[in-house]
Amino acid sequence: MALYENLKVFSGNAHRKLAKDICRYLGIPLGECEVFKFSNDNTFVRIRENIRQQDVFLVQPIAFPVNDSIMELLIMIDAAKRASAGRITAVVPYFAYARSDKKDQPRVPITARLVANLIETAGADRVLTLELHAGQIQGFFNIPLDELSAIPSLAHHFRNRKVKNNTVIVATDAGDAKRARNMANRLDAHLAIVEKVRIGNQERVEAATLIGDVRDKTAIIVDDEIGTGGTVIATADTIRSHGARDIYCYAAHPVLAGKAPEILENSVIKELVVTDSLPVPPSKMGTKTSVISVAPMLGEAIHRIHSGSSVGAMFDLDSA
Repeated sequence: MALYENLKVFSGNAHRKLAKDICRYLGIPLGECEVFKFSNDNTFVRIRENIRQQDVFLVQPIAFPVNDSIMELLIMIDAAKRASAGRITAVVPYFAYARSDKKDQPRVPITARLVANLIETAGADRVLTLELHAGQIQGFFNIPLDELSAIPSLAHHFRNRKVKNNTVIVATDAGDAKRARNMANRLDAHLAIVEKVRIGNQERVEAATLIGDVRDKTAIIVDDEIGTGGTVIATADTIRSHGARDIYCYAAHPVLAGKAPEILENSVIKELVVTDSLPVPPSKMGTKTSVISVAPMLGEAIHRIHSGSSVGAMFDLDSA
């Protein structure tokens, strides 16, 4: 029996290229699936092949337009469930609404928990995701969740730069210190943290205090996602004022909303490195932007889930 005989991968409209690249790694064709809107704006899904008792993986980052991507994912899960799929794994490389993971103001929702509930209710048996904004989001699910890390890929990319100056990894706030420390461990680098202050709901950020030494060092700002670019720009300006030399920014998810590409292009950041967890159209690609693919990592994780192997073993430090 062929190893992948019972493995099927399908994609919504959010990032079909990533899904195709994952299938190329696995050596299987992308499953046939229709996902479109009727003239009344209702989303329609039809899986065009037999998936009865198959191991089904649905690739759909919650990309712009966010709410359409969520509905496509939920309807795809329901379609697979009603087609008697043996197991349904929602592959969500970018989990939107992740910043709404707690009540930090009166009378506000915890939308990340709501989205988790919707995915479960639709019928997913497990979730595969990448670099969540906060680790506690894993606890919002009552089904198995595998969270992959982009840090090994990002660290490998920087090692190939062969930068000779002392290197410091910079976290954009205390909450990101663990992610930055993982990067620092892989690069044998120092660690610094910039305390930031977010201005209400206006998507504005002010960097406040620097903890650590960046003077005369090559600095790598590490973040889970880049939205408007405000956080990394405030961080970059702060560490530059404290004497950092070359400044790089490494982030998993290139949301790049609004004027973010232009702002980053004109900033003190020397290079912006992101993954393809979200599509990066040419209009958002600046001369400083590099994109590394997470398709092999997602493909390997899918292979391991399907075969019953350890996913966590992919990230053993010694094998990086």
